Amino acid sequence: MKKITIPTLETAAPESKILFEQMSKRLGKVPNLYAAMGHSPIALKAFLDFESTLTKGAFNGKEREAISLIVSEVNQCEYCLAAHSLLAAKHGFSSDEILAIRKGEASNAKLNAVINLAKSIASNKGNAEQRFLDEFFESGYDEKALIELIALISIRTFANFVFVNTKMPIDFPLAQPLS
Repeated sequence: MKKITIPTLETAAPESKILFEQMSKRLGKVPNLYAAMGHSPIALKAFLDFESTLTKGAFNGKEREAISLIVSEVNQCEYCLAAHSLLAAKHGFSSDEILAIRKGEASNAKLNAVINLAKSIASNKGNAEQRFLDEFFESGYDEKALIELIALISIRTFANFVFVNTKMPIDFPLAQPLS
């Protein structure tokens, strides 16, 4: 079985090296998952650009982290659960709230609608259950938000799939197991 290596600043393609240097300045390191994406500078740049663009959309940072948590839970991505549990805490979620989101629950009705729909889309290969679409729209979201939610699910699913197929070492504190 082939073991996927983690490119470093020294071994990365020149185009990835530039992205790694930018990431190092911004984050203080190049997370292993991003480094793995660096095997393809085109895929890494597309991922970073897509992810950055989505920060300007309908969902705030807290909502985006909740979406990342539920999608990563559905896809059983230990790496993204670790990273996004840490980021969710930085956005103000408590440990209990992070675990609840991963189970598909939020005390806030509007956030709950987002989580339910994201979980339904991720669990059903894109085919959301109508009741969760209805709940989403009844909570005040519009078509723009639906399309951006699908984009956020897509980008997180890409990251999840990179991890589950490369098994990069997790370089964040492990997420708390669900009970």
